[in-house]
Amino acid sequence: MHAHVVPPDLVAAIRAGDGPDGIRLDTTGAQPWVVHRQGYRYPLPEHFHDISARLRHMDSTGVSEAVLSAAPPLFLYWAERGEALDAARAVNDGIARMVRDGDGRFSGLATLPLQDPDAAVAELHRAVSQLGLRGAEVGPHAEGVPLDDVRLRPVLAAAQGLGVPLLVHPYYVGAVPELADYYLTNLLGNPWQTAVCAARLVLSGTLDELGGLDLVLVHGGGHLPYQIGRLDHGHRVRPEAQGCRQTPSSYLRRFHYDTLTHSPRALRWLVDLVGADRVVFGTDTPFDMGGGALVEQLGQPPDTPDLDDHQLELVAHRNADRLFGTPGDPAHG
Repeated sequence: MHAHVVPPDLVAAIRAGDGPDGIRLDTTGAQPWVVHRQGYRYPLPEHFHDISARLRHMDSTGVSEAVLSAAPPLFLYWAERGEALDAARAVNDGIARMVRDGDGRFSGLATLPLQDPDAAVAELHRAVSQLGLRGAEVGPHAEGVPLDDVRLRPVLAAAQGLGVPLLVHPYYVGAVPELADYYLTNLLGNPWQTAVCAARLVLSGTLDELGGLDLVLVHGGGHLPYQIGRLDHGHRVRPEAQGCRQTPSSYLRRFHYDTLTHSPRALRWLVDLVGADRVVFGTDTPFDMGGGALVEQLGQPPDTPDLDDHQLELVAHRNADRLFGTPGDPAHG
């Protein structure tokens, strides 16, 4: 359920010089690279955008079905509102086409122009009701506006009303100055963004207000699960951390988490903490920080999580079937 794409039509537009926000391709080497005007760049292997190549890659890693979402740099929350909406619609149309042409092995998530909440709500309704997408992928903030901000509440409420999940994924298009060295913008910055977002959703009372909202956190929930005791302590001793009705740890099961911890022992601990019914297989394909096949993420003895058959079924596919209505689920249609 953590599987990124750049839709083929968008790749064609970028090749033709019509990419949104000045996105271009560097084709000077053997493999093309996507280049954002802010400086961020990443390789564009064939299975990032080509359906046949993606299906072959899935076969090679033992993946039967994938929930496709846009590469996070395509959020474009910094763009002018009209351009951002046009780009989101193009991405969502492209993902929907990939789903239709994917031999029943894909489901899709929308991207939304969060800098315009009204437009984001309308696009979420269009993506779900007309395109058949199964929810949306959103950033933990929209250029500094946190996901719990009241300005974004209509977007969260719309997802709850439609009964679709929001996949929360960190994003950046340039290195954060204090994390610029050693690739820390991603290594520490991404899981930190996720933890901040989730903590704010809890401590602000947003999850109390939206009791039916499904939220999925990538990268094993970032730092959140492993610092939840600190949040509980702060909730007890600091009045400004008491905006939620219960202790923060009581909300851990309000989220789902992917398996991408890069540590079998951390994954085992996560399953023990939140329950196997809250952990979903995710790979971050095709980025280099991906985690590989589920068997690789589970590791080998003595580090293996040692999940029983029922737990393995939940993590491998049943939780995703329930959340996203993926093709393997009889309810998919």
